[in-house]
Amino acid sequence: MSNATKTNLKLEILLSTMNRVSLDFLVKLFPNESFQDYNLLIINQTTGDRLLESKLENIRVINSFQKGLTNSRNLALENATGPICLIADDDAIYHSNFEKSIINSFNSNTDADVITFKMKDLDGNDFKSYTESKWHTIESLRQVNSVVIAFKLKRINDNNLRFNKHFGLGSTFETADEYIFLRDCLKAGLKLWFQSNYILSHDVNSSGKASGSDRLIFARSALFYKYDGIKGYLKLLHYLFLIKRDKLITNKDFFDKLKIGLQGISTYKKLLKAEQQTRS
Repeated sequence: MSNATKTNLKLEILLSTMNRVSLDFLVKLFPNESFQDYNLLIINQTTGDRLLESKLENIRVINSFQKGLTNSRNLALENATGPICLIADDDAIYHSNFEKSIINSFNSNTDADVITFKMKDLDGNDFKSYTESKWHTIESLRQVNSVVIAFKLKRINDNNLRFNKHFGLGSTFETADEYIFLRDCLKAGLKLWFQSNYILSHDVNSSGKASGSDRLIFARSALFYKYDGIKGYLKLLHYLFLIKRDKLITNKDFFDKLKIGLQGISTYKKLLKAEQQTRS
């Protein structure tokens, strides 16, 4: 039995999903244990005729009529109660003892405010190229997926840290929400640790196979400008050359993709002018 009880709350899983009317989908997430062993806060983005309910004390549900993953994440942060929280999506498969691994990591690294972990693909291979356990830097944050981020809720709330509403699936720029969130954590003085432990498996199709898509080029170009200003134009060119080298776009596509990237930067600059974004 997990530690998920009313008197011993240690980890709360902040789970984003859509259009659910039953908790049955949780069975696939926890194939080794019952989902009733865990504390979950489920944000179900849905419509008024498709509502999710829970009669279980350890599973809370908020039905939201907003769209966008960032809105879901922020609503979860506003309503979370666990001293330690884990960002979650509905397509992960959690390993045995993942909760124990997370709690032990915070107990062993008491200075850490945020801890990120490793994940595997569905074939059992490393999802990314991981290092040994270490303190995060801005550069290492690029390797982090949102579903392996755990944190001390009080430290996040005390620093008023939230996900950037213009980045992430369903937003203006459909990527980099976790990267910006973690950079904001570093900027606020929080300490971020990478723990070289696996906690889940995930479909590899969620990774960089879409790197040449208009959607990601548009979004990443905005990200380049956000953190690098005018050098963002050079970073866009460099990125396009890299994905062309890797045959994710063709020579014929190059200038069309460049136009998409320039549109992304232009859109971000308009948000800056309207004071809806900042360049850091």
